[in-house]
Amino acid sequence: MTLWYDPREILIGGQWRRTEGALPLEDPSTGEVWGEIPRGMAADVDEAVAAAEAALAGPWGRMPAFERGRILARIGQLVLERADDLAQIEARDVGKPLRQARADAVAMARYMEFYAGAADKLMGETIPFLDGYTVYTLREPHGVTGHIIPWNYPMQILGRSVGAALAMGNACVLKPAEEACLTALAFGRIAQAAGLPAGALNIVPGLGEEAGAALSAHPGIHHISFTGSVGVGSLIQAAAARNIVPVTLELGGKSPQLVFEDADLDKALPFLVNAGIQNAGQTCSASSRILVHRSRFAEVVERMAARYAALRVGPALADLDVGPVISARQRQIIEGMLALAPQGRIAARGQIVADAPAGGHYVAPTLIADIDPAHRLAQDEIFGPAQVVIPFDDDDQAVAIANGTAYGLVAGVWTENGARQMRMARRLRAGQVFLNNYGAAGGVELPFGGVGKSGHGREKGFEALYGFSVLKTVAAHHG
Repeated sequence: MTLWYDPREILIGGQWRRTEGALPLEDPSTGEVWGEIPRGMAADVDEAVAAAEAALAGPWGRMPAFERGRILARIGQLVLERADDLAQIEARDVGKPLRQARADAVAMARYMEFYAGAADKLMGETIPFLDGYTVYTLREPHGVTGHIIPWNYPMQILGRSVGAALAMGNACVLKPAEEACLTALAFGRIAQAAGLPAGALNIVPGLGEEAGAALSAHPGIHHISFTGSVGVGSLIQAAAARNIVPVTLELGGKSPQLVFEDADLDKALPFLVNAGIQNAGQTCSASSRILVHRSRFAEVVERMAARYAALRVGPALADLDVGPVISARQRQIIEGMLALAPQGRIAARGQIVADAPAGGHYVAPTLIADIDPAHRLAQDEIFGPAQVVIPFDDDDQAVAIANGTAYGLVAGVWTENGARQMRMARRLRAGQVFLNNYGAAGGVELPFGGVGKSGHGREKGFEALYGFSVLKTVAAHHG
């Protein structure tokens, strides 16, 4: 595949240039190294932060909100025009089947559209106070924001994070994952073509322990947004704390779907399965636990098993049900977890196609039935195409199992009982709860984030603009 830009270049202050070091670029579908990407270092991060500060002191910092919105709208349109190109790049870089990769490109464009329209809609308030005073609030940008995004959904997470930060008038330094930065680099070119001023967005790929660590600890960063693992999130929060910098963390999940005795299984089944195997299960909000009322348990396992047995796994460009996982290391972690399944509890497995390249990082989707809720497979994030099915006897037990992990990102509830829907929505410990659906088609308008070890703060929707802004109170005494 020939790229329409140089993947070895970083973006600082509107200029593209190479770094001294480079990192290998691997195709997860074949395991082959087919190019190089930049290896940004602390010095590059220093320059990127300085460029962002200069942008805030220049035209970008003085630009009216509606003009920022117009630029974001143009970015969104250009992303849509290149959606097929971006999908091809993402499929090769991440191993994502083409349909899913194109959906991510369209979602990134939608984030730009949403935040383009929202840029001039965030307003302050007037506050009733003492006689002789007028008190009002202002929403202002943090300043320079740092964005560290993962390899599983580079385009979507860039859209929801950088898009909201730019809409609020921040200047951004973006550190994409070293395993997947090609679409982030492409986005930088698109943003420039749309008229984004120099320094408003700077992109420094590199290793987490080098460029990522430098960005999280940098004294010139005023807010950090991170999506990734709990362990790395903890390190980033600790580094930011030394500079008293706020952090938005979207971390792991062990999200349940609760299937009650009155659930419409014909409607639920596609959501039950797809929420576990989409993007080869490498999704923070993946539904890796399916909790089923005992009266429907055997039926759900049987019907899910039939769907699992029909799943086909193969190269990203073949556009099958499931592509490869990101790396050999990730495959080994997943397979190690699946080896913990108790004897006889594997209900079904998908099939890796015969012509899948031997060097690709393929994992057969695996359904595990009737497992103890305390088992490691029901407690720890697998981050691969695997789900466990667990029975429950009543509402209280369902809630106890659902809330019985360290995570709290997403939950789904399948029941036709309206009162139960409302009760479950309140009782489940999660940042999002879906009733008779799961994911709401991605919903860029819907605030997203977790509780517990799933993180804190919210991205997506209008709520993200609050997170990427600072509230200032002005009290004017006029007698």
